[in-house]
Amino acid sequence: MSEPISMTPIGVVESCYGEKFGTPRQGGLVESACGRIIFNNDVDPEACRGLEEFSHLWIVFLFDQVTEADVRWLVRPPRLGGNEKKGVLATRSPFRPNRIGLSLVKLEEVGKGFLAVSGLDLVTGTPVLDVKPYLPYVESIPEACGGFAEKAPEPMRVEVSSEIQNQMEAADLKVIVDSLSIDPRPAYHHDPERVYGCYIAGYHVKWKVDSGHVLLLGVSLEDRKFLR
Repeated sequence: MSEPISMTPIGVVESCYGEKFGTPRQGGLVESACGRIIFNNDVDPEACRGLEEFSHLWIVFLFDQVTEADVRWLVRPPRLGGNEKKGVLATRSPFRPNRIGLSLVKLEEVGKGFLAVSGLDLVTGTPVLDVKPYLPYVESIPEACGGFAEKAPEPMRVEVSSEIQNQMEAADLKVIVDSLSIDPRPAYHHDPERVYGCYIAGYHVKWKVDSGHVLLLGVSLEDRKFLR
């Protein structure tokens, strides 16, 4: 079957992450990263009946920041330092033949027209194609092999000045620190003098990495269109 298949999103992600850079590369890496799935008006609320019985769920989504012309059959996974190529189907790269992604998150609340989740790794505005409950008895396989991504990355220490701590709410600071600790830099960037910027929890965050730890240089309050 080679005919095109059309799909219509059932909702959109509302996230603490305002752009792709700075967003975790996998769900669950930053447990404090919260957000919501906002359903379209034509989604019947009854569609979520029973979902509250589950602790985690799969979000099937569209990599909307990657165009169909961006397909790559060979990619450079960040976990390999960007120095080795793997087939795109052996990775979680967004540059796929079809731009479908899968994210495992914790379900916090089933609300009217939305699902509140944590452990999020998606950017605000991401189209949601489907939601499915996570089933531990078939989807948790302790003896499974993780290939070149066998273990989670070791978190780095994040240094935060007392001045920054005093100007922020604890929950906002936590998600920023947790997100930076897993080193969102491109794998080929290792300049200790380079200052990076990204949008997390409604703040424009500036930081750099030196001697194996993160220095949080500053935060400025942006438009609060992103979740806190």
